[in-house]
Amino acid sequence: MAKKLKLEKSNQLYEDALKLIPGAILGIRRPYNFVEGEYPIFFEKGKGGKVIDVDGNEFLDMLCAYGPIIIGHREEEIDDVVIQQIKNKGFCMSLTQQVQNKLAKKLIELIPCCEKAVFVKTGSEATTIAIRVARGYTGRIKVLRCGYHGWHSWCVEQKGGIPKKSFEDVYEFEYNNLDQAENIMGQYGNDVAAIILTPIDHQGGHEVQMPKPGFLKGIRKLATKYDSLLIYDEIRTGFRVNLGGAQKKFDVIPDLAAFGKSMANGYPISVCVGKKEYMDALIEKVFITSTFWPNSLAQVAALKTIEILEREMVLDVINERGSRFASKVKDIIKDSGIPCTFSGDPWMPYITFQRDPNFLYKKLREEFYTQLIRRRIFLQPYHHGYVCYRHTDEDLDHAANMIKESLNECKKLL
Repeated sequence: MAKKLKLEKSNQLYEDALKLIPGAILGIRRPYNFVEGEYPIFFEKGKGGKVIDVDGNEFLDMLCAYGPIIIGHREEEIDDVVIQQIKNKGFCMSLTQQVQNKLAKKLIELIPCCEKAVFVKTGSEATTIAIRVARGYTGRIKVLRCGYHGWHSWCVEQKGGIPKKSFEDVYEFEYNNLDQAENIMGQYGNDVAAIILTPIDHQGGHEVQMPKPGFLKGIRKLATKYDSLLIYDEIRTGFRVNLGGAQKKFDVIPDLAAFGKSMANGYPISVCVGKKEYMDALIEKVFITSTFWPNSLAQVAALKTIEILEREMVLDVINERGSRFASKVKDIIKDSGIPCTFSGDPWMPYITFQRDPNFLYKKLREEFYTQLIRRRIFLQPYHHGYVCYRHTDEDLDHAANMIKESLNECKKLL
């Protein structure tokens, strides 16, 4: 039986933070999104594929900061170029530094739909710019969306504080449900500026879904039929599934796309990319600006990250290790007899529990993730994980063994 972690300092910091910050911590990092009382609330440091909390507990980090850590924490080669930029050139100026052009040229080389690029800081900003570009270019208002696209008014799932008119022209459809998308377009297609979707579905609390044969091509044809723009939200898939994103992997090319997370191994950057014809709406038709978007540190980090991804064939390594890990865990789940599912392989590993009318799945989920965190494997109950380059085969074998032990503890609930 694995012992409960000592979390005294984490809990004290949380109590202090409650007096300082609404909810102590923002959004998905709040304790109720894990298992309250079992997970740490504050980390102290990370290195490679591991993190240490403020109480000194070390974990194999398979959440990877919700995706940005593609290589590992505190990668010296990346941090060094950032430090040199700070010491030798600076990074926050009235005019843009030339590294912008170099990074844009690299993205054009790698990403199929990228003919021009606009650099911002967060995924929500990049997807929102893509929507604004589509509306500005087409002169239309309505949008079809599938998946999570950020916290802005047009797409956020929690509608508190948002007037209805901010999202009344946005229509949702289910992933892999081409018929539903066709029906909505049949009603509103001539007024639809864009269809935006995540090319791999990764909604919180649900299995990660890959596209069924013909789904992405069907959405592409549908957008073209109605002269609407197709937008891929590649914030998670970009620089992880493929250097050119899921669009390169599945060979279905959108008109615009948003990339971020893995692009700079943790430094804050995202980008809206697309075909020149559409992106040029930003010249006069559409206005965007920000004080901090041109800051060069994350751009320098992104260039070095991409260099390492190419040089070390990082994504091939992650694919191989992630596939091996997934195969092992699937066998473990099958042998356990626990009603749960492994999905997201090889890039986004996730163990979800099959829903039942008696809500046993909730008890199993809480027990499983309680046992897993006690065994120092950092995964999240309501969000898929990630595999990074610094996760060795030995690390992943250990994680699989800890998953096996945790599932064995769950048998006591059956």
